[in-house]
Amino acid sequence: MTSVNVKLLYHYVITNLFNLCFFPLTAIVAGKAYRLTIDDLHHLYYSYLQHNLITIAPLFAFTVFGSVLYIATRPKPVYLVEYSCYLPPTHCRSSISKVMDIFYQVRKADPSRNGTCDDSSWLDFLRKIQERSGLGDETHGPEGLLQVPPRKTFAAAREETEQVIIGALENLFKNTNVNPKDIGILVVNSSMFNPTPSLSAMVVNTFKLRSNVRSFNLGGMGCSAGVIAIDLAKDLLHVHKNTYALVVSTENITYNIYAGDNRSMMVSNCLFRVGGAAILLSNKPGDRRRSKYELVHTVRTHTGADDKSFRCVQQGDDENGKTGVSLSKDITDVAGRTVKKNIATLGPLILPLSEKLLFFVTFMGKKLFKDKIKHYYVPDFKLAIDHFCIHAGGRAVIDVLEKNLALAPIDVEASRSTLHRFGNTSSSSIWYELAYIEAKGRMKKGNKVWQIALGSGFKCNSAVWVALNNVKASTNSPWEHCIDRYPVKIDSDSGKSETRVQNGRS
Repeated sequence: MTSVNVKLLYHYVITNLFNLCFFPLTAIVAGKAYRLTIDDLHHLYYSYLQHNLITIAPLFAFTVFGSVLYIATRPKPVYLVEYSCYLPPTHCRSSISKVMDIFYQVRKADPSRNGTCDDSSWLDFLRKIQERSGLGDETHGPEGLLQVPPRKTFAAAREETEQVIIGALENLFKNTNVNPKDIGILVVNSSMFNPTPSLSAMVVNTFKLRSNVRSFNLGGMGCSAGVIAIDLAKDLLHVHKNTYALVVSTENITYNIYAGDNRSMMVSNCLFRVGGAAILLSNKPGDRRRSKYELVHTVRTHTGADDKSFRCVQQGDDENGKTGVSLSKDITDVAGRTVKKNIATLGPLILPLSEKLLFFVTFMGKKLFKDKIKHYYVPDFKLAIDHFCIHAGGRAVIDVLEKNLALAPIDVEASRSTLHRFGNTSSSSIWYELAYIEAKGRMKKGNKVWQIALGSGFKCNSAVWVALNNVKASTNSPWEHCIDRYPVKIDSDSGKSETRVQNGRS
């Protein structure tokens, strides 16, 4: 406890060093100025200023010109007005046993199996993965796969994606009262399902967006594509003035469920569930008062130049010609290395001076005394960030980041709860997590929230937002009817959950 107090005192002194020095100096100067008489002021003018007006005037003009130029050319703030997470209908809820039945029916419906599905070893493997995944019994599956026999068709896949995107957007437009024709920029990301016409074209057609809307469709960029879409929208908002940007993040389950026997391709079946989010951004100064957040930083890290990174998550055919996404044994090392590079870039942007100084001292110490100092100092990101939204890709992802960033259980509560309640919804999971924090009433004015997502390629992308007000949960929040039942206690060995009923404002 003493060491903690000493560190907090050190952090306070270093962070406020300028103020601690400035205010006493100001008091001294004010005291001196208070004693000046009219004769003193006349003497100061005639002795120093009268003969230097030619120098002072251009300097003053240059200062004013520079200030105006800086204000006029600096990037305009990007505001997050509102966002909406899709909540599938209750009849699509899929318990673990129901998900296992879906796997069985999909394999049985495979023409190459002639209606038989006798080998039970694959079912035992999937059940074991499912039970240890951290997912609960209230996640959602696509309607096409819930039917018997399941509809694993292109039409069923399109229906799933359209329901998610349209559902999220209808709620967003209802909550904001924004006319779809006011949208100037549209970015849609879906990694595995990209039909023609594109999903962005589907949004334009459904909501009758204007003909000069700047639309983009991002495909094949994995679970971190949501932050990529935000970063793209931010850059466009810096160029195009006084407009709205609409970002839609989703993924498709129906068309990409794997029905083969390759175990490295089976794992994704156990984790991914139906979900999506729609986000409304603005660069209009008038929108600041009604917006929830301002975008502070986006940092993108791509290690795809390395062969192991590029191949650790890859879509392809198995030995029987069935398409799936395989996960290599190198994925943990690749993810850890990519996250470290992303944090190394983001850290200097957000960490207080006290943490930067400690890291620099240990860095130099390790260079000089390699034998005595074994590890670099790990900065305390909780001094700069109030809330963490770690991509709910699985228990292992959350566990690793919790350990490497030295986070407390409450810091990863939103991620674990999202994984349990909604599963891995790919690029939209960080928005379900943000909605969780709001539903708990924890987002206060000035709080900073860090969204960090991992994706194939291999990529790690981060977005940092600052709350402009005390943020309340949105209308029709996905946590509206269940927040009091979270967090849940997850058994560290079996992965099974035990509900702990807590106050929604805990």
